[in-house]
Amino acid sequence: MVDMIADYYEALPDQPRVSPDVQPGFLRGAVPPRAPEQPESFDAVMADVRDKLMPGVVHWQSPSFFAYFPSNYSFPAALADMWSSVLGMVGFSWAAGPVSTELEMAMMDWMADLCGLPQAFKCNGGGGPGGGVIQGTTSEAVVVALLAARARSLAGRPPADKLKLVAYSSDQAHSCFKKACMIVGIDHVRLLPASPQHDWALQPQALQAAIEADVAAGLIPCFVMATIGTTSSCAVDPVAQLAAAAAGSGAWFHVDAAYAGSAALLPEQRHHFCGLEAVDSYSFNPHKWLLTNFDCCCLWVADSAPLKEALSLTPVFLRAAGNSLDYKDWQIPLGRRFRSLKLYFLLRMYGAEFIRAYLRHHIALAAAFAQRVDADPRFELAAPQRFGLVCFRLRDVPREVNAALLAQLNAGGRLFLIHTELAGAYTLRLAVGSASTQLQHVTAAWEAVAAAADVVLEAHAETGQGKEGAKAVAGSAA
Repeated sequence: MVDMIADYYEALPDQPRVSPDVQPGFLRGAVPPRAPEQPESFDAVMADVRDKLMPGVVHWQSPSFFAYFPSNYSFPAALADMWSSVLGMVGFSWAAGPVSTELEMAMMDWMADLCGLPQAFKCNGGGGPGGGVIQGTTSEAVVVALLAARARSLAGRPPADKLKLVAYSSDQAHSCFKKACMIVGIDHVRLLPASPQHDWALQPQALQAAIEADVAAGLIPCFVMATIGTTSSCAVDPVAQLAAAAAGSGAWFHVDAAYAGSAALLPEQRHHFCGLEAVDSYSFNPHKWLLTNFDCCCLWVADSAPLKEALSLTPVFLRAAGNSLDYKDWQIPLGRRFRSLKLYFLLRMYGAEFIRAYLRHHIALAAAFAQRVDADPRFELAAPQRFGLVCFRLRDVPREVNAALLAQLNAGGRLFLIHTELAGAYTLRLAVGSASTQLQHVTAAWEAVAAAADVVLEAHAETGQGKEGAKAVAGSAA
C-alpha cells in the first residue's frame, strides 16, 4: 500500500486531469446497492479503487492544482497518521492518553515558538492560564472560541442577556464566522465592510463605530474576529489597531489565520502578525500550507478558563485526579485523534529550516505569476499578491468575459482555478500551495491563461455583444 501511495504521488504531474470530468451521481451505479456478506480480496478492492473511485478524484496534491488554498501532504505526516490509526487511542483525557495529551502540549509550544507567538499562548507544562489545543478545522476553532466568549460575556448576567450578544468581523471573513454564530446562537452578527482602499482589510474606525452603536442600543459586544489572510484576497486585518478599537468593550478577540498562519514561521512575514499579544485566541491550520495531512488546526488561548467553563461537563467515570490537562474540555466532541504525532514526525524529519524554504519557494512562485499578470496590459491584479495567492482578471471587460476565461481554463482539466468576487467584480484566484509545484508548472499555468485570454477576447471582439460572445465561449468550454 505504501508503494502504491508513493507511485501515485510520483505520477501526479502526469495525470491527464486535475479535476475530474464527472457529473453528480456518477458513482451510484458503479457501487453495489448492498454491502457484501462475504469478504473480498484486497486486489478486488484496489481494482475498484482504480477503475471506479479514482476517476472522481480531484487531485489536490497535483502541481497544477491552483484552486483552493492548499491541503498539504507529506510522507512524515502520512506515516504518523498510519501509526496513530494503529494505536487507536481516543485521548480525551490525560488518563485515556497520557502521551497524546503531553505530546500535544509540547507540539503546541513548539509551534508557538516557531511562529513567534506571545508567551501567554504557551502551555508551560500546564501551569499557566493559557495554552494550545489541536482542533480538526478552523470552523471548530471559531465555534470553540465563540463559546468561550459567550461564557465570559454572560458571567454574572441574567440568562436573558444571551439575546443581546453581538459578534463582529469583516465582510471578507470566512463563512465559518457566520456559521459559528448560527451554531452558538448569536443573533446579532455584524459583517463590517472591508476597505478596498486598504487592500480589503477591516479598518478600526468601522469596528469602533459598530461597537459604540451597539452599546448605545443596549447590546453586549461579545466576539470580534480579525483575519490574517482572507480567503478571497489574502487581506490582512490590522490586528493591533482592531484590538485597540475593541479594548474596553469586553469582547473576546479572536484571530483567524487559517491559511496564512504558516507564513509566521518566516521572520520577513512577521509584520503581518503584529498585535497578537493583545488578543484572546489565535488559530491557523498546518493542514493547509505546512505539509501536515488534514486535519490539524492549532488553536491557542491566552486564558483557558472561559474555554473550560463553556465546555467542561465531566461525568464521574471520566473524572481524573490531580492537575492533569484534559483536552475534552477544550473542544466540542469527547473523542479526539492523536493529531500531534503528525507535527512531531514532520518537524523531526524535515526540520524548521526546510519548511521555511518550502514556504519561501511558494511565495516566490506566486510572485513570478503576479509579475506575468502585471506585465500583460490585458490583465490587472485585483489585489496585492500576498503569500501564495494571486488575484487577477482581464481589465475593462464585462464579468461574463472573465467567467468565460475561467471556464476555458478549467475545461481541459490540466489545471484547476476558481474565482471570487471583489467589490462585485469577477476575479480569478491562483493559489500556489502543492508540495510538488515548481516554476515550470506556474509558467505553464500563465501560458494557459494567456492562450485562453486570446480565445475569449477574440470572441468578445467578434460578436460586438460582449455578454453574448463571452457566454458562447463559456458554453463551448463547458
